[in-house]
Amino acid sequence: MARTASLSGFPEWLPEERLVELHVLDTLRRVFELHGFSSIETRAVETVGQLLRKGEIDKEVYGLSRLQDDDGEGAAATNTDAAKSHRGDPHALALHFDLTVPFARYVVENAGYLAFPFRRYQIQKVWRGERPQEGRAREFTQADIDIVGDGELPFRYDVEIALVIAEALSALPIPAFLLRINNRKLAEGFYNGIGLTDTAGVLRSIDKLEKIGPAKVAELLKTELGASDEQAQAALKLASIRTGDTSFVEQVRALGVSNDLLEEGLTELEQVIAAAVQRAPGKVVADLSIARGLDYYTGTVVETVLVGHEQLGSICSGGRYDALASKGNRKFPGVGLSIGVTRLVSRILSQELAKATRSVPTAVLVALSSDDSWGAAQDVAAELRSRGIATEVAAKAEKFGKQIKFADRRGIPFVWFTDDDGKHQVKDIRSGEQVDADPATWAPAAEDLHVRVLKA
Repeated sequence: MARTASLSGFPEWLPEERLVELHVLDTLRRVFELHGFSSIETRAVETVGQLLRKGEIDKEVYGLSRLQDDDGEGAAATNTDAAKSHRGDPHALALHFDLTVPFARYVVENAGYLAFPFRRYQIQKVWRGERPQEGRAREFTQADIDIVGDGELPFRYDVEIALVIAEALSALPIPAFLLRINNRKLAEGFYNGIGLTDTAGVLRSIDKLEKIGPAKVAELLKTELGASDEQAQAALKLASIRTGDTSFVEQVRALGVSNDLLEEGLTELEQVIAAAVQRAPGKVVADLSIARGLDYYTGTVVETVLVGHEQLGSICSGGRYDALASKGNRKFPGVGLSIGVTRLVSRILSQELAKATRSVPTAVLVALSSDDSWGAAQDVAAELRSRGIATEVAAKAEKFGKQIKFADRRGIPFVWFTDDDGKHQVKDIRSGEQVDADPATWAPAAEDLHVRVLKA
């Protein structure tokens, strides 16, 4: 975080910080739309039953309750205790903790209006009852893309979604990154092949590998899941495989485990990595330690780290889910990834990885020579704005020096002057250069027309 928030876990940005966030959001939106993704927005509130359908995540949910009795006019209050107390009431309300679960509900309810495969992007706030720290907030923005099919979804979309995200992240002012990709079929097939049938339990243990280390994970596998020492070591050997190409396939097969689901997962992961080597070289690795804790993932799983900033955690994660959305016998399989926008922006700001070229959108301040000149100044401003030049008009006819100082304090690069004879001049207050100008034709240099965010 660039500064300490007065309410921990609920970040707010200064104007220049917000400009960096907007740049990130606009860049993501542009890339997503270039690839044919349509924007949607879902409601912030879901039922507890809907949110807790998959995975043990209720401890992170903010439940909704009223500050007054139902017959009062009180506002809504949120807390994790409310979610816990309503766990037995599936109709109680809570704020969504991610965008994937609400999207699954949205697809089911609107299936008759959507053309499948449906490609959506969604940029919204989400809420989780977590302990605040850099990279983890209680209120934060996510940017998701998903492709959902009706009945089936070709695996090729798993490949495409990874490449789209690699392109989107490459367009941001961030350090090098790595998409670390695994496949749940590969992992589950391997665990079944060595006799560990509680594959969900094994995945949850492996998901803790980077937090607690291999020795403690092995102990968890043995004490909680009844794994033998040989089984625990085999699971850890699989998780240790990491390659930047498709050589992981032979490394897995060298472990000597035979299973049909394992082979299916190997083939799928090989397709993703092979495409990435060709189209996003150096941006994607096969990392067989990636598990993803949520139970709804069924195939490809992804986590993304900034190189040199691994302690920040994953900045983009997700994968394939085949059973999250269904209506009777009708299934809507999907694949998607979610970028943690607030986590990214927090790191960009705290590490000064990028900076806005100015602190306000305004390019020009129209100065006043007298209070009577305000109307004429508004005419100048309107002319400039009609051509896309962000313009303000001074509020008072102070000495020009004071008006220039005001522009400098605001971060406005140009000040416009009009004399009593109607002659116009514009001053670049950074260089001191002042030239004649016509409000119908003058424009700043391209780099000054709009705020830009530049990588440090």
